[in-house]
Amino acid sequence: MNMKKIGSGVLIACTLFFASCAPKDAEINKNVAENVQPVASGISTDVKDGVATLSGQVKDEATRTAAEDAAKKATGVKSVVNNITVVVPEPVVTLSPDDALQKGLNDIMKDYPGATAVVTNGEILVTGTLSAEKWKRLKMSLDALNPKKVDAVTLKIINP
Repeated sequence: MNMKKIGSGVLIACTLFFASCAPKDAEINKNVAENVQPVASGISTDVKDGVATLSGQVKDEATRTAAEDAAKKATGVKSVVNNITVVVPEPVVTLSPDDALQKGLNDIMKDYPGATAVVTNGEILVTGTLSAEKWKRLKMSLDALNPKKVDAVTLKIINP
């Protein structure tokens, strides 16, 4: 009977000894953070019962996977929950002011056969042949587009 008590006592002592030798969550978290930071900065780490949870944002899937792999290599990690999200930056689209002018110009010029117009550096150059009345209406429409300048030096204006 005493042997059972002694055996039970030794078993409990061994369990407590080995449990106290296992890395604590705070220590594991420190190791995980040290492993993950060089791979992906700005990632939060949390460890509970040896399970590391990663959260934050990265620019691509490769970085997300690399952070998870780095966390798995930390001493004491049993498993990794990867809550890192991939945020792809939206491409910057730069529209030239000429693009908007050209679109408006195309809409206007379809009503004025005999004349053509192009946009360069915010200025509209009109060429061709128009009656004075049509030129007057065209000029008002072109001015409404707010170009830097409307140049019609090569436009031939005829009187009906």
